[in-house]
Amino acid sequence: MAISPELTAQILRYHHAERWPVGTIAAQLGVHRETIMRVLTQSGTAPIVPAQRPSGITPYLPFIEETLKQFPNLTASRLHAMAAERGYEGRPDHFRHIVARHRPRPPAQAYLRLRTLPGEQVQCDWAHFGHLQIGQARRPLMAFVMVLSWSRRIFLRFFLGAHMENFLRGHVQAFESWEHVPRVVLYDNLKSAVLERQGQAIRFNPTLLSLCAHYRFEPRPVAPARGNEKGRVERAIRYIRTAFFEGRSFDGIDDLNAQADAWVAGPASARRCPEDTQLSVQQAFDQETAHLMDLPATPFCCDEIRGVTAAKTPYVRFDLNDYSIPHTHVQRSLTVHANLREVRILDGLQLLASHPRCWDKAQQIEIEAHVQDLVQHKRGARAHRDTDRLVHALPQVQDLLTEAAKRGEPLGRIARELQELLDVHGRTQMTAAVTDAMGRGVPHPHAVRLALERKRPAQTPPPLGVALSAHAKARDIAVRPHSLDGYDRLTQEGDDANP
Repeated sequence: MAISPELTAQILRYHHAERWPVGTIAAQLGVHRETIMRVLTQSGTAPIVPAQRPSGITPYLPFIEETLKQFPNLTASRLHAMAAERGYEGRPDHFRHIVARHRPRPPAQAYLRLRTLPGEQVQCDWAHFGHLQIGQARRPLMAFVMVLSWSRRIFLRFFLGAHMENFLRGHVQAFESWEHVPRVVLYDNLKSAVLERQGQAIRFNPTLLSLCAHYRFEPRPVAPARGNEKGRVERAIRYIRTAFFEGRSFDGIDDLNAQADAWVAGPASARRCPEDTQLSVQQAFDQETAHLMDLPATPFCCDEIRGVTAAKTPYVRFDLNDYSIPHTHVQRSLTVHANLREVRILDGLQLLASHPRCWDKAQQIEIEAHVQDLVQHKRGARAHRDTDRLVHALPQVQDLLTEAAKRGEPLGRIARELQELLDVHGRTQMTAAVTDAMGRGVPHPHAVRLALERKRPAQTPPPLGVALSAHAKARDIAVRPHSLDGYDRLTQEGDDANP
């Protein structure tokens, strides 16, 4: 870079007259030190180099270089510990910088350009594009990317997570979008594809093998730490980040996928094909489809299948949310079948509920009929419980309830009102009042209340009920009285045996 004569003169004056070192001149004038060194060299002046004191690491440099030559990947922290055992007293951070200068650099490696036949290979990978906030849930935004190696045709689909079912959905949707299947799919060593690898011995994910058997393609992982072998999909991901995703606004993942489809069919397919610059990607893809395999008759099932257990409440937990089920199936082991739109809950082969899928968090997705059936069931159980307690405390009321049921009266309300009268007036008065009401042919609490009022002495205030807590009421247990005739017979038999 050319500098002005005024700046050149200023540099020379500060260096010769003021005896400033190069670093001081660079800091004060805002000029790079290499520019100052060039000005001083062109003027025939050797720059002033400040005297450097001997470094404490100098005696250990031969040991460091020899050790790094034998163990090039030895960490600086371990090397510092070895030097400290030999008397080095310097700090680890400064030692790390010195080791970085003397560590042997690996030689530059050359790569052959990989070429494939049309329809032979597709490269596949995930890409992370931040997170989406959906209500209370913060879900990862993952892009499934597939690239045909010869034509460079891209398939792009965004998912809320990179789990196995979305990995399968990406394959199925890519094949359906192209209407054909390639012969080889190239993967990185991700867990969705490769569970374990020891050299050339590879254990594939069995779910992926089922997909391969359905679509008849070969899964092929790249060598470990050899990202260059799938450079086409890596470059496609960089292209997607810069040409599509940066600065783009969207309203939800469905809108984002719709925009991605339009971009893939438009600008991404109109660019030049690297294999043949005379063709666009779309034209190369049209030629490549003749070399691809046909789709099978049916698509592969990619539903998420999970075993769940319903607790005491009529809900099952799936993917951060609770989905309602009929109350008759609580405390059972059930199965959830879910896709991107729908969550179905099954008991064996019986479909219990079908809900729209929720991507929020901590939500209750309910079918109104499930809740209403449970409420009605609880109301019926409560009415039955009140009736049972009343009959145990006052057996004579059974006939009254039977006649009331024949007339279509609500037994729950009748039992509740009779129980309140029993709590206030006691068993003796209630027995007489119920008998009086049945004698009049009126099986209703009002008739029992009128009978109690007629028995009440004149000028006597009506009895008032005492409001008790639920705990006190629970301790008031009604006991059914039993006949004592059996004890009388035993007494009579004893008297007859001893005249």
